[in-house]
Amino acid sequence: MYRIGVDLGGTNIVAGVVDENFKIIAKAETPTNTPRPAAAIFDDIARVCAEALEKAGASMDDVISVGVGTPGSVNKSNGNIEFANNLDFNNVPAKKMLEERLHKAVYLDNDANCAALGEAVAGVGNGVKDFVAITLGTGVGSGIIVGGKLVVGKNYAAGEMGHHVIVFGGIPCNCGRRGCWEKYASATALISQTKEAMLAHKDSAMWELVNGDIEKVNGRTAFDGERGGDAAAKAVVEKYIEYVACGVANIVNTFQPEIVCVGGGIANEGENLLARVRKIVESDRYSKHATEQTKILKAELGNNAGVIGAALLDE
Repeated sequence: MYRIGVDLGGTNIVAGVVDENFKIIAKAETPTNTPRPAAAIFDDIARVCAEALEKAGASMDDVISVGVGTPGSVNKSNGNIEFANNLDFNNVPAKKMLEERLHKAVYLDNDANCAALGEAVAGVGNGVKDFVAITLGTGVGSGIIVGGKLVVGKNYAAGEMGHHVIVFGGIPCNCGRRGCWEKYASATALISQTKEAMLAHKDSAMWELVNGDIEKVNGRTAFDGERGGDAAAKAVVEKYIEYVACGVANIVNTFQPEIVCVGGGIANEGENLLARVRKIVESDRYSKHATEQTKILKAELGNNAGVIGAALLDE
């Protein structure tokens, strides 16, 4: 028997068929195309689940359950997505709507919680009891595991480290606050920072990397420019890394986990990112003189973490 895990992201919807060994045997995906009504997004979730099953040579009869990781906060007592700012969802009865489409038990949780669960069970956090996973994507997601259990809080919305403030009175966030970490450390933020630098430096080599079209800027542009020796790109990357490290240091000081794992597309920079983050965190952490320190590592499962973690949901 299989489980289906769905990663509902701000950019893409990914569904995977997961076997008993926590391996994805088939996947399907489609753009999220936000903003649009929840019903349309859930129609697409049902469609990509069917496509993934077809690729796996299986049917819904072979599936125990479907788990969905979504941005925002999920009330697990009723299955409602209470708030997801990146999807413009407010009190959406997701469990009910998805079960009507899939005719199978559906479980939901925050997408970063699912990524943390996936990494904790099948990735870099396997066997670790105190573990924080962050995802640098459309926003900044985080999942916190303390004593081997996900921290969800009274209202199931705990662990939104992307919405702790690192710049008081800073950039407005669509969650309603100003200066949230995700407005500075997400891939979306890095793209904005890169564009601003390019507009301020018309001679930057980053323009050549995007063939003169600023709309082609992505999360790699500044890093690629830095590798090519471009001063403007280097300044963007260094400032971005400071923002990332600020949030990671706050996590270390708050939870003192064994591991903070970093995922999302930006994490593909590997040690070029993480070694520089570690250096700042080593300077800023409260536990400077402790014998054992938090390890800051790259997520092992990549984009599959959220899918595998969602498939593991069962309550």
